[in-house]
Amino acid sequence: MPDIARIMLTLSLIAAAGLALGQIKIKGVGLGIGGVLFAGLAGGQIAASLGVKLDTHVLHFLREFGLILFVYTIGVQVGPGFFAALKRSGLTLNLLAAALVAGGVAVAVVLHLVVGLPLPAVLGLLSGAVTNTPSLGAAQQILAEVGAPAAALETPSLGYAVAYPFGIVGILIAMMTVRAVFRLDPVAEARIFDDRRRAEVTVIDTLDVAVRNPTVFGNALRDIHLFGDLGIVASRMMRGGRLCVPHPDTTIQPGDVFHLVGPRPKLEQLRAFLGDVSDVPLTTKGTDVRWDRLVVTANAVLGKTIGQLNLADAYDVVVSRVNRAGVELVPSPSLSLQFGDIVTAIGKPDDLHRVAHLVGNAPRRLQQVDFIPVFIGIALGVLLGSIPVYVPGMPAPLKLGLAGGPLVVAIALARLGHAGPLVWFMPPAANLALREIGIVLFLAVVGFLSGDRFLDTLLHGDGALWIACGAAITLIPLLIVGLAARALFGLNYLTVCGLLAGGMTDPPALAFANALSPSEAPSLAYATVYPLVMFLRILAPQLIVLFLW
Repeated sequence: MPDIARIMLTLSLIAAAGLALGQIKIKGVGLGIGGVLFAGLAGGQIAASLGVKLDTHVLHFLREFGLILFVYTIGVQVGPGFFAALKRSGLTLNLLAAALVAGGVAVAVVLHLVVGLPLPAVLGLLSGAVTNTPSLGAAQQILAEVGAPAAALETPSLGYAVAYPFGIVGILIAMMTVRAVFRLDPVAEARIFDDRRRAEVTVIDTLDVAVRNPTVFGNALRDIHLFGDLGIVASRMMRGGRLCVPHPDTTIQPGDVFHLVGPRPKLEQLRAFLGDVSDVPLTTKGTDVRWDRLVVTANAVLGKTIGQLNLADAYDVVVSRVNRAGVELVPSPSLSLQFGDIVTAIGKPDDLHRVAHLVGNAPRRLQQVDFIPVFIGIALGVLLGSIPVYVPGMPAPLKLGLAGGPLVVAIALARLGHAGPLVWFMPPAANLALREIGIVLFLAVVGFLSGDRFLDTLLHGDGALWIACGAAITLIPLLIVGLAARALFGLNYLTVCGLLAGGMTDPPALAFANALSPSEAPSLAYATVYPLVMFLRILAPQLIVLFLW
């Protein structure tokens, strides 16, 4: 068979076997996506015993491309909520993640000084135990800089291969240990997390108010802040028994009744100021006024504010609320529209039709992927990850790499939302599909490349000792930080899982955490700590060598 055909056949068989293995559960616990790694290790060993060799350059490309796909789609998913999560719990999460890095380094140094493991082996074990390939590259670079012999330069790779499999398993063990110790239900934890997020967002309510206060008669609605600038919108009004659409310049007259939209506390305050609750509900039934939900998909309105569109005066239509990613917002004049926003509009049918044409209202676009922004984002991420950052006193520059660069760029672009005609929106189903393909490619190749060396090192020399030391580097910091995060800081279990996965910069562990329950909590925590952790993981082996070589 041609080389490419053999590679695709091998990786496809590994992926299918690994995914099937991951679906096997014992008492509700399975390997999940991590099963692909073990299938890859078995495939690598079988290929070596049969003398089958595959082009390593192609395998390295597929591994890195899979990793890029995975971290980029993660960034697109968490980008819109990343900065809000950073403000809420970013300091705590990053301090715990830094403690996780420091704990791993401390265990590795103790093993070197007490057990007597060679420093190059310790560096490889540290990189593999925390599943961080850039750390391995930094270790090899710094050893070369200090003039280590050729044999020492190859040792970190061997230690990495030995420790890496348990590095992934250890994270899963730590997650399950925290779950067992505190008797947690991931589904319930997801519900708690989502409830807390919703509680942080003001709930939008409605109230029909009849104006009784004579001091407001003759005032325009904008003058008493009834058009969104203070969180209240008058979406419809009754005057003389006729329902109509109010305008910012509409003056209040005796007997007017307004349908107000906004947070309940503000509605009650305004009711006390304006008059009383109306006895007659302002329903659109039986009138020529309608309401409709319109999806923002037209590029022409992206980034424009509610005030700039001026729908009330230009189209005789009022926007009463905006739904963004499941969260309802009051349409203040300064609120900018984003792709996928759902606006609730009130007006006459013909006017609503014109506004629908203005905002796009093409729900099918929410299910389509525009790949031009995807590849532009990946290109920018690769460029960012390749920029060297020179730190005084460090023998080699620091880089975000092919994992960190695309992640950071994806978070920034998803938060930006759009740039001209480019929209960084990806349907959830497409995002999940690309993410799964990426992580399967990455794990299949990593397992295959380490398969023959793993078994050989396990059966000969100090393989068993190395595995035990790697397991210690993996488990001790994870258990300490994981248990402390829940017991001392009261973090949500799914957030703890994301913290542990991000603290180990381990995409498979994140995929495992995401599979526990449909919640953004693990991904948000992962993305919150990833940039700092990646920097520390790259810096750690350089500091160890500089102090202990």
